[in-house]
Amino acid sequence: MTASRRPVARIGYLVKWVERGLRAQLDAALAPHGLTTPEYTALTVLGQREGLSSAQLARRTLVTAQAMNQLVISLEQRRLVVRTADLANARIQRASLTAKGQRLLDACDEATASIETRMLAGLSRSEVETMRSGLESCVASLGEPTELAGALAADVSWSESRAFRGEGTPNERKDR
Repeated sequence: MTASRRPVARIGYLVKWVERGLRAQLDAALAPHGLTTPEYTALTVLGQREGLSSAQLARRTLVTAQAMNQLVISLEQRRLVVRTADLANARIQRASLTAKGQRLLDACDEATASIETRMLAGLSRSEVETMRSGLESCVASLGEPTELAGALAADVSWSESRAFRGEGTPNERKDR
């Protein structure tokens, strides 16, 4: 390799650096609200789809079932979620946000909104959608569980998310 050519970074390497940077900034933004990033992720998923079992919630938040069980117990003790027995199978507990949990989720959404906006500031709306589509394809290609792929497809799109309603980067405004 010549000195004038820089090596091209591998996509997986870049994805890992984005994940690390995003996680660090989310941790910092959520700490004043008393939440961890996994707890915020769980509340966000429940805000989009209530009544999930701990196992379903674990798959959607990319943690083990055992870790999610402990996380849900903690959220329940803090009165952020409530669990009720499934009507068809009383052993399955369905989690839902409480009013307190929804208020905290709203506050955390506001506290974290600028992070994704900053991360995507150099991209146009069409570039963001292309990136989203490419990343979803990568998830599917790696053989992630069908339920996770379905959860990704069912999630609110970037342009419709609460965190970005009425906001946008200068590049996005150019695309409108």
